[in-house]
Amino acid sequence: MSFKPSELILNSDGSIYHLNLFPEELAPTVITVGDPERVTQISKLFDRIELKKQKREFTIHTGEYSGKRITVMSTGMGTDNIDIAFTELDALVNIDLKKKEIKEELTSLEIIRIGTTGSIRNEIPVDSFLVSEKAIGFDGLMHFYNASAFLDESFAHAFIEQTQWSSKKAKPYVVQGDQDLIQKMSSSQTIPGFTATNIGFYGPQGRVLRLSLADEKMNERLNKFAFNGQVITNLEMETSGIYGMSKLLGHKAVSMNAVVANRETGEFSKDPGKLMENLIQYSLEKLVS
Repeated sequence: MSFKPSELILNSDGSIYHLNLFPEELAPTVITVGDPERVTQISKLFDRIELKKQKREFTIHTGEYSGKRITVMSTGMGTDNIDIAFTELDALVNIDLKKKEIKEELTSLEIIRIGTTGSIRNEIPVDSFLVSEKAIGFDGLMHFYNASAFLDESFAHAFIEQTQWSSKKAKPYVVQGDQDLIQKMSSSQTIPGFTATNIGFYGPQGRVLRLSLADEKMNERLNKFAFNGQVITNLEMETSGIYGMSKLLGHKAVSMNAVVANRETGEFSKDPGKLMENLIQYSLEKLVS
């Protein structure tokens, strides 16, 4: 059955709508970043760059690093952008854009998020690298899809009960990253994490400037939560969506985090730029090792 033009949207040149890419322009390994400027920060380390494209918040470079073909792309911040980016990445490899039909043989992409995060635990210091083994999403994205097969409902229920989670907020969901990629990207230089993905940077992460919070003890509740020996380690804005969309679509994903802040101690990295450079170099080397 062919997709209707209103569902599978293509540009006039036949490229996928938001990403503006053709299938042959996408590498089997994709690095995602939030900040468009970080794309160049990564691709400048490539041995060669074959493609540069930009549309809206999506800046995309495809090239080669130590013999491995890689696409690096910005998604912007938030799981709403992840829904767009990952659906279209999947369409590029698993839908025939000319016939507008799903391919008989499906392709699994290798996806690595490289981004920043804030620790909520004293024992996870600023300037460390954290690998998200699991994520809890406060954005509600997975509840728009048939995702029950892989969501950890018992974990989510325990979180709701322990934190007195408001029914006015989206129901949290819990999803794991790809175990093979997590193992590949982990080392003595990294810390394993259970990441909380928020829908904003200020109020949703408990930051107060001029606006008061509905729950002033939210971060304290997150810090105290524990289930089956696991605790929440850090806050950011994309990982749960990345893990959820990857599971739904059959791709492998891992989230690599540079810890730029510690919310418990109030510290912020003195050189976040250098920290990100170090995480990028570490991640690229692990990818090709």
